[in-house]
Amino acid sequence: MPVFTNLLIAMDGSEASQRALSQAVDTAKLCNAKLHAIYVVETGLFTSLPLDNTVEIIYRVLEKEGEAVLERAKKYAAGKGITVITHMKQGHAGSEIIALAEREKSDLIIVGSHGKSNTDRLLIGSVSTFVVTHSTVTTMVVRS
Repeated sequence: MPVFTNLLIAMDGSEASQRALSQAVDTAKLCNAKLHAIYVVETGLFTSLPLDNTVEIIYRVLEKEGEAVLERAKKYAAGKGITVITHMKQGHAGSEIIALAEREKSDLIIVGSHGKSNTDRLLIGSVSTFVVTHSTVTTMVVRS
């Protein structure tokens, strides 16, 4: 089994990403690896909307959700003896995950098999599929 030293877990608050977090924490513990967690506010969903207060309100709601997701991830990992370095980004989720993995020199990306809903998949596509297809970093897809 390869030994990983720097892991990146993609979080979106879904059941699948929670299962992926559990796997990431176990792997980090087993390999004595650093663990980063990323939450991406998908700004691409707003490109066709007029720029007004409504868009800003939606963005703030998603940002607060992301902060809560990352905080829960930190608490969960801390309970297992693992420290998580958190990253909040905005943009296309798949691209931001890959960019952070490259910037942090991650050797394993861990993602859930699907996001919060099937509607999300129709609107933005599958983030896990995008990461597997476009990243040069080894990627683990955790099934829910």
